[in-house]
Amino acid sequence: MKIVTDKTPKVDIHQILTPDEIQGIIEHIHHYPQPRAAVLDALKLVQKRNGWVDDAQVAAIANMLSIAVSDVEGVATFFNRIYRQPVGRHVILVCDSIACYLTGYEALAEAFRRNLGIEFGQTTADGRFTLLPICCLGNCDKGASVLIDEDTYGPVLPEEVAMLLEQYL
Repeated sequence: MKIVTDKTPKVDIHQILTPDEIQGIIEHIHHYPQPRAAVLDALKLVQKRNGWVDDAQVAAIANMLSIAVSDVEGVATFFNRIYRQPVGRHVILVCDSIACYLTGYEALAEAFRRNLGIEFGQTTADGRFTLLPICCLGNCDKGASVLIDEDTYGPVLPEEVAMLLEQYL
């Protein structure tokens, strides 16, 4: 019987992470009493380069923090704004909370799908947009709401979607 352990594999972080990423993670480590507390900061820092975090980068972060890869993976998959697969240059998050649902979510979601020619979870063929649902944007008084990259919009009407997308070339 083979016993599986969750030891952090030794990887050459210098082949996986940039010098700026390594330095940034080191700086984040010093902000916390335990290095493992810097996992989310490290993931966000690494994601800035390509828009997502691959398996090698997860292993490199685990190595730097001296924790198990599964611990980093657990944080990466828990937070819905850490992407574990490639996404478009612009990520569109359409709020599907009850507040947005009651103020036009269904029509807004359909307008995005129609204008982009994709379904939720997909990326346009040109790599420009990825369309995702999100359970709440905290913009309930302005539903139906959308987050594109770091920009929050609301209320957004279906007829405004095409014009909104044109802002993100």
